[in-house]
Amino acid sequence: MELRGELCRLRPYRGDDADALRCAADDFMVARWMSRRFPHPYTRADADEWIAIASSAALSFAIEVGGSLAGGIGVEPLGGERTGSALFGYWLGRRYWGRGIATDAARTLSDHALRDGGVRRLEATVFAPNVASVKVLQKCGFGLEATLRAYYLDRADAVCDGLMYGRVST
Repeated sequence: MELRGELCRLRPYRGDDADALRCAADDFMVARWMSRRFPHPYTRADADEWIAIASSAALSFAIEVGGSLAGGIGVEPLGGERTGSALFGYWLGRRYWGRGIATDAARTLSDHALRDGGVRRLEATVFAPNVASVKVLQKCGFGLEATLRAYYLDRADAVCDGLMYGRVST
């Protein structure tokens, strides 16, 4: 499945994305506000591993701009009593920042997931200092639901708050 935004295309990862993925992701400024599940440095082996994982996930996409891999975005469904809810996350290579691409990708996938993806609720938790990501979520209809005090350790092991944003189908 592919989804088209105004500025980008969301498509499945392909095996030949590994080098472009490594190049875009192996940047401290990209990894800075990501969970440690997102490695830094980001190696070719990390890229190969991620492509294998993401290829089997229904709602995990490469963000493509002008034919080049620019980042990644996905929805991770939850189970049990949280069935119908999902975690929402995204990242974008630094050369694509400041152009509205993250907002376009986030709006495209969140609209699809809530309309056609069998999800009634999306939630995204961000590092409080990550103002750019907060703005993306707000522009896409996510509302602040909680401030999680001393929730994260950043890449320098400094403690910072987390902000939980949510969006529900209407």
